[in-house]
Amino acid sequence: MDYVLYVVESRRISITIELARKESEFTILNMSISRLPDLPAFPDAQQAQIIRANQRDLFHVSSLREQAESVLRSWLGTRWLTRWDKEVELVVKLIYYGLSVGRAIQTLGEEYTDIWEYSSDGRAPSRSLGAALILLPTLPSYVLARWGSQLNAVSPRVGESLKVLQVCLEVATEINLAMFYLRGSYYDLVKRLLGIRHLSSIPENPHVRPPSYSLLGILIAIRLLHRLITFLRSRTQTASEKFSGKRSLDSMNEMFIDDRPVSTLLGVSASESEVKPAEEDENTILDVTLIPPHLRAGRTCTLCLEERTDSCATECGHLFCWGCIVGWGREKAECPLCRQALSLTRLLPIYNL
Repeated sequence: MDYVLYVVESRRISITIELARKESEFTILNMSISRLPDLPAFPDAQQAQIIRANQRDLFHVSSLREQAESVLRSWLGTRWLTRWDKEVELVVKLIYYGLSVGRAIQTLGEEYTDIWEYSSDGRAPSRSLGAALILLPTLPSYVLARWGSQLNAVSPRVGESLKVLQVCLEVATEINLAMFYLRGSYYDLVKRLLGIRHLSSIPENPHVRPPSYSLLGILIAIRLLHRLITFLRSRTQTASEKFSGKRSLDSMNEMFIDDRPVSTLLGVSASESEVKPAEEDENTILDVTLIPPHLRAGRTCTLCLEERTDSCATECGHLFCWGCIVGWGREKAECPLCRQALSLTRLLPIYNL
């Protein structure tokens, strides 16, 4: 009996010693873990990475738009593309950013510079933030470009308010850009409002100093200051000349073509851009019906591929329809044939060709 008690007591002692050894090992393990250095965190993206990613995205959007316009021009014609170019640009942007930002993955520009977007809570942007990142930069500009003139014609007060809003957005964008170049992480105004920042998957090199863009921020701030001073001077001058006859004198000095102001000629509506037969052209001294067919074939406009109506010439000497070249010049200030600089105020109406 004494032998059994001795064995049990010895086993209890051995178990106690084993537990003490395990506890000491666990304590040593906790001490070693507590002494481990903190895991490295991803650094914020540098300004050069953000700028390069934005430039890369703009390049891909422009390339995608040019390819889409080339296909649509070959299918539907130049006149259709000129009429619906705003919608084409909107759809291209929605497709590009919808397939990247909308799916919470990198854009091609961000992938090129190894940066990622994250929200204020330290996570990837949610679906609602992704939708806001896509729609806020695209829809307002499309609405202003497409229906700004119509709203101004319906209600001058609404049109004036839209112009003021557009100017305020431009100034706010420049202020945000100046802050980014001076010291910041928000290249876009929309991302600043939504709290979207970028992190880099490339570790920082302590031996390399990142480039500074403070000079660009200072130059933008100087330009904004000059713009503010010019605006205040113009408002003061307008108030002082409100009851003078200078405004009526300016209207008398406006240039006219066929009893129509040049400012109204530059605004081509959708109805005026419709194709009309050359026989109905009122802005020519030619009797088109008497022109031989082989000569009429040489009166083709290279933009709409139809016989010219309301013919006009650019400074480089090429002939187009008035509506076609005005619609082209609003998008690209260059001749579509020779790429020479194009000014809409220097178009010359032609009546005998």
